Amino acid sequence: MNLLEREERILSSHPDVPDRRHNLSFVEFVTLTAAMMALTAISIDIMLPALPQIGSALGVTSENDRQLVVILYMAGFAAGQIVFGPLSDHFGRKPMLLAGLAIYIAGTVAALLAGAFPALLTARFVQGIGAASPRVIAIAVVRDLYGGRQMARVMSFAMMVFITIPVLAPSVGQALIQVGNWHWTFYALLAMALLIVCWSSLRLPETARQALGVEQPMGLRESLKMVLFNRQTMAYGAAGGFMFGCLLAYVASAQQIFVEVFGIGQAFPVVFGAIASVMAIASFVNARLVGRLGMRRLSHTALAGFLGISLILAATAAMGMAPLPVFAPLVAIAFFLFGLIAPNFNAIAMEPQGHNAGMASSVIGSLSTAIGALAGGFVAHAFDGTVSPIASGFAACSLITCIVVFAVEGRKGLFGHNRPA
Repeated sequence: MNLLEREERILSSHPDVPDRRHNLSFVEFVTLTAAMMALTAISIDIMLPALPQIGSALGVTSENDRQLVVILYMAGFAAGQIVFGPLSDHFGRKPMLLAGLAIYIAGTVAALLAGAFPALLTARFVQGIGAASPRVIAIAVVRDLYGGRQMARVMSFAMMVFITIPVLAPSVGQALIQVGNWHWTFYALLAMALLIVCWSSLRLPETARQALGVEQPMGLRESLKMVLFNRQTMAYGAAGGFMFGCLLAYVASAQQIFVEVFGIGQAFPVVFGAIASVMAIASFVNARLVGRLGMRRLSHTALAGFLGISLILAATAAMGMAPLPVFAPLVAIAFFLFGLIAPNFNAIAMEPQGHNAGMASSVIGSLSTAIGALAGGFVAHAFDGTVSPIASGFAACSLITCIVVFAVEGRKGLFGHNRPA
C-alpha cells in the first residue's frame, strides 16, 4: 500500500472529514488537484531557460525587462482569481474550471502567434487570467470536501505531488529550446492544458453545494462581506501573499542569479530543481506533523525560522560572503520552511469559509497573488548583479508576514497557544 493510499484510510476514518461525494481514489483526487494547481507553476518555471532566447528574438534590450514575461502572467493570475470563485459557487466548479482553461488555451495560442514583445506580454496576461481558474477551483474543491487540519494534510500531499512538475520544468524548458525554440515551451503548456481539460471533464466531481442544490446560494454582496470582514481569512491571505512574494522574487530572478552571478550555465535547471525539491519534502513532513502539532504551531515556528535564515542570508550577502555554496543551502532551508508555511496559512485562511469556499478561494488567491506579484516583482526588478536584493527581499517580506500574523493572533495565539487548529 503506497503513501497516498494509507493517507486515504486515515482521512476516511477521521470524524471531521465530510462525505467526499465522489468516486475518485484518494491517489487520483490528489494527483488531479495537484495537476490543476501545477499549471500555474509550470507556466512560469518552464519559461525561465527560454527568457534569453525570447529577449533576443523579440528585441528586448534590458535583461530585467525579460522578467515581465513572468510578472505579467502573475498579474493576470491575480486578476482572474477574483472572478472564477464566486461564479463557481453559483454555477458549479466544473463549468468555471473549463471556462478558465479555455481562456488559458486562447492565451497560449496567442503567445505562439506573437511577433512582438508587447503582444507576447498581452498573451501571457491572458494566460494568467485563465490559469486562475484551475488554481481557485482546486482549492475550493478541497475545502468543499475537507476542513481544518485535514485540509492542511490534503493540501500538503497535493503540493508534494505538484512540486515535482515545476522541479522538472526548467530542465524540460531547456531541452525544448535546445531541440527547437522558445515556441516549443508554449506547445508544452498547450498540451498540459488540454490534458487537464480531458481529465477533469471525465473525472472531476461537482462539489459546490449551491450547484448541487444542497443549499441556497448566498448573494454576491453577502458572500464577499463574509470574506472581507473575517480577520483570520484576510490576515492569513495577506501573510501568505508576502511569503509568496519571496518565492516569486526568487523564480523571476533565478536565471540571472545562477547563470550571471554564479556562472553555472547549463547546470541551472539542475540546481534550480534541487532547491525547489525541498518544498516537496517539506510538504510530506507537514502532512505527517500537522495533525499532531496543529497548523498554527507548525507554520508559526517555520515562519520564525524563515525570518532567521533570511536575516543570515541578507547579512552574508551584505558582507560579500554569499558564494554559491553558502547561498544555495540557505535558500534551500528557507524554501523547506516555506513548504511548512504555505499550505497551513492557506488552510487557516479558508477554515472559516466552509460554505463560501469559491468566493473565499478567489479573494484569498487574488489578494495573496497581487501582494506576491508586487513584492516579488519589486525585489526581482531590483536585481543589480548580486544576491543582495533577493536576500534583503526575503528578510523584508518575512518580517512583514510576522507582523501581520502577530496582529491577528496576538501574543496568546502565537504558535497555536489557546487555539484548536
